[in-house]
Amino acid sequence: MSTTLEQETGFNGEMNFESALENYLNPDFGELEEGSITKGEIVRIGDDHILVDVNFKSEGQIPVEEFRDASGAVAVSIGDKVDVFVVRKNEMEGTITLSYEKAKRMQLFDQLESVQEKNGICKGRILRRIKGGYTVDLGGVEAFLPGSHVDLRPVPDMDALVNQEFEFRVLKINRRRSNVIVSRRVLLEEERDSKRQDLLGTLAEGQMVKGRIKNITEYGVFVDLGGLDGLLHITDMSWKRIRHPKEMVSMGQDLELKILSFDRENQKVSLGLKQLVADPWQDINAKFPSGAKMAGKVTNLVDYGAFVELEPGVEGLVHISEMSWTRKLRHPSQMVKAGDEVEVVILGVDQDKKRISLGMKQVRPNPWDVVAEKFPEGTILEGAIKNITEFGMFIGIEDGIDGLIHVSDISWTKKIRHPNELYQVGDMVQAKVLTVDQESEKFTLGIKQLGEDPWSYVPDKYPLGTLVEGLITNITDFGVFVEVEEGIEGLVHVSEISGKKIKSPSEMFKEGVTIQAKVIHVSAEERRLGLSIKQIKEDEERRKPKEFRSGPSDAGGQNLGDLLKAVSDPGQEEEK
Repeated sequence: MSTTLEQETGFNGEMNFESALENYLNPDFGELEEGSITKGEIVRIGDDHILVDVNFKSEGQIPVEEFRDASGAVAVSIGDKVDVFVVRKNEMEGTITLSYEKAKRMQLFDQLESVQEKNGICKGRILRRIKGGYTVDLGGVEAFLPGSHVDLRPVPDMDALVNQEFEFRVLKINRRRSNVIVSRRVLLEEERDSKRQDLLGTLAEGQMVKGRIKNITEYGVFVDLGGLDGLLHITDMSWKRIRHPKEMVSMGQDLELKILSFDRENQKVSLGLKQLVADPWQDINAKFPSGAKMAGKVTNLVDYGAFVELEPGVEGLVHISEMSWTRKLRHPSQMVKAGDEVEVVILGVDQDKKRISLGMKQVRPNPWDVVAEKFPEGTILEGAIKNITEFGMFIGIEDGIDGLIHVSDISWTKKIRHPNELYQVGDMVQAKVLTVDQESEKFTLGIKQLGEDPWSYVPDKYPLGTLVEGLITNITDFGVFVEVEEGIEGLVHVSEISGKKIKSPSEMFKEGVTIQAKVIHVSAEERRLGLSIKQIKEDEERRKPKEFRSGPSDAGGQNLGDLLKAVSDPGQEEEK
């Protein structure tokens, strides 16, 4: 590079020609050393390079990029004095290589080492996230910030810290490798410890304090009181029932709290939020007397009932058994859901245990009382069949109350195996009220009771000794059932079939055959009619000798003995 004498000497009109010439001709001026930092003056600013005069034979060229600021503009002017780093010099050729960035970097390392020695603080901007932490710009030197040294607690959003400025403590410097490690957590710990000691000297139970939420758990909230964490338990957040602290507070929120207890030795603080307002349970009996009707909002459902908020901080329980007079509920959700506005009646208040028992069904009269008055025993009513089972039919009465007609109360005489043989759901039927049991909540009806029991006249119609005819309806091992009229059956026991021993009645009889029998037992109360075939034959046998004795006196002079003999020997009679 060719230079003029003015350029080589840095002559700018202020230096006299003699001194400039002397400096130019002196080969040892400046006594510059490689690897050192020296002062230089900006003498020319070009498009690509900037010439800096360091009092050497020639100016040093430094790329213009080393002088650009963050906006891209050149940050120096001609005549500015700057510190530069002597990279290399050649005495024979009179050339020198300089670096503005290296000078700044070396000076910054010197400053960082000084800060580290004095346990001082430096400022920096977090540039970007890298594996294991962040890269931090300390004003020209990039340092490493480990993830574990970012904060006192794990940071939920690591990207949120990028481009933010913080203060750091220098942990380690390796100038040869240009490595710097910094920490923010160390400063935060020192600050916390200092505040904690100051705070410990002033805290007392019952004191009002301010703090910021730093962590939320299921069981409560941790609050930073300024160097010391306190616990706000979920049960001390509100007088009303809450399921999670997030229903009331959020991360970073500032709160005013009351110190409930303070363990100075173990540095534990219990905080309260609900204690800032009056306990709504004070004088609760006066506000909610038993029997009072109130309005409330369903806040929570459980298997055994529903919680209803009567006023902020005051909840009562409606047990599932107190929800309906008539419905058998499996879960409260069959009646209400969270958020419903409901009317309730105060059943009981326990101020010590802070419990209120509520009832929903008590808001309206008990329909069983109404039904008992409206349908006394003996009343004849009409209703639709709502359900049919093997044991009977349920008839809708009113307001969720059903009456049961048992299968045995459908007919006096018919043997009904299942009610659906005669009825279907939806059929309208008339029935008589048999019982209304309010305590057991049972309402029974009968259809057959609408008419007279045919068994009531059976003893008069079929007295003992009466001969009856009937149709065999059933044959069993113990006897034969005979229908003497519709719905009235009698039993011919196996012992009353014949005087001879028989193996099974089915050998002698068939269903659907009409037979004759004698009434030997009758009871309307027991609904029993005993019949006998054997006795008819015995009666016939007993009548035969009487017929013989009742014959004419002039019957050839024959007596009973002659008749019996003739019967036994008919040939002898013919001979006579």
